Amino acid sequence: MLKRILIPSLCCFVLFVSAATVFPQAQPLSPTETARFFYKSMHDKKFKEAFALTIYKPAIDGLSSKEFEDLRPDFERMAAVFPEQIELSGETISGDLATVFVRVPATAETAEKSEPLSLMKVNGVWIIGDKENGEIVRKAGKSFFFNARIDTHHNDVQDLLNKITLAEVVYSQQHNGQYANMAELITAAMLPKDLEGSETTGYVFHVNCSGDRKSWYATAEPAQYGRSGKLSFYLDAAGVKSGDVGGKPLTVRN
Repeated sequence: MLKRILIPSLCCFVLFVSAATVFPQAQPLSPTETARFFYKSMHDKKFKEAFALTIYKPAIDGLSSKEFEDLRPDFERMAAVFPEQIELSGETISGDLATVFVRVPATAETAEKSEPLSLMKVNGVWIIGDKENGEIVRKAGKSFFFNARIDTHHNDVQDLLNKITLAEVVYSQQHNGQYANMAELITAAMLPKDLEGSETTGYVFHVNCSGDRKSWYATAEPAQYGRSGKLSFYLDAAGVKSGDVGGKPLTVRN
């Protein structure tokens, strides 16, 4: 499991690149300058420039133009949480390791705090990440971001299936023991409307009722097998089942 840094959806990786390749300056950037340049590049959606400052570079370099564009919506969701301006509250350096402290503003739920951002020096250049996670990314290569997307979608599907179960329970209590299909649950504001498509979830969902509306089941299949997910899911009142069936609907024998 990768250690999380910066934001929930962004984890760490190894970069082997000379200072002259990444930076036109005569002198390499300091850890603080590297962090600031990374944040600005992500905010400006200059993803290749941003990832070149991190251990994610091996996962980017092998992508074709089509694969990069396929991942762009994921990168843009990452970029959406990066502010135009950041406040860095200091750095510590110990040999080839460094920590930059990023000040996180207070919210209604949390107090203001400083979060540590780890960096390491490779070939004289500071990059964001650590050796352990960098090796994970290096081994995965261009599959890294697709694998991360699939893992995220699998977790999201589990959460959405739990919401479907809760929605059916509530709907049944309000309708004399009868259950609803997906369109009816969405109309009743018990499920999010984006379940009608696969753009945000990467999955195709179906919620079906029996003719007498006394029972129900739900299914979820990857919209793009191997790209948006690998597991197919089946849900009924007994619980969730999943399996890799090549993107086809999962059938459950009684």
